[in-house]
Amino acid sequence: MIKVESFTFNPFSENTFVLYDEESLQAAIIDPGCYEPEEQEQLALFIEEKGLEPALLLNTHCHIDHVLGNWFVKTKWNLPLQIHQIEDQVLRAVPTYAPMYGFSRYQPTEADAWLEEGQTLMLGKHELKVLFVPGHAPGHVAFWQQEQKFCINGDCLFAGSIGRTDLPGGNHETLMKSIREKLFTLPDDTKIYCGHGPATTIKQEKLFNPFFSNLIA
Repeated sequence: MIKVESFTFNPFSENTFVLYDEESLQAAIIDPGCYEPEEQEQLALFIEEKGLEPALLLNTHCHIDHVLGNWFVKTKWNLPLQIHQIEDQVLRAVPTYAPMYGFSRYQPTEADAWLEEGQTLMLGKHELKVLFVPGHAPGHVAFWQQEQKFCINGDCLFAGSIGRTDLPGGNHETLMKSIREKLFTLPDDTKIYCGHGPATTIKQEKLFNPFFSNLIA
């Protein structure tokens, strides 16, 4: 069984996720937002105390709040960074504006491998399926675990809201299409872990998310 642990890091209150297989203790670190030394220590201490073996470093997308800890994770556990290829330009832009947001110590890192729609990642004996869900960011992906019915969806869908689309590469119509055709086709009881704020479910958002009020029966 995969366990999901979340940490809220940096001034953007970004959710960093650690997924780990209880049997093999292999772990996936998704969207590490740890910037301050104490945040990095908190993440490292959790992994050490649980006896985990980090095996995957993944970004749902590459806006600054989701990549601040990439360098720390990549170098500490010698992990290749995996993103969607379309996000490479977004990742490479971060150093140009990081100081303006107060992140003068941001350490950039390059992607090592590309994630693709429909790709299957293994965590122990468990599968994570890559879903391509652009709109908030041009190369945004989500990670779906079918058996346990959960999805790490980054900044696409939130509890009662959706991701912003006014940043470079964002597109409102594209985001709505991604949510309708990729996320809302998952089982209604799928738990949705969000890049900010609390988790929700597909059913909850179909029924009560104001951006999809026309779906209410």
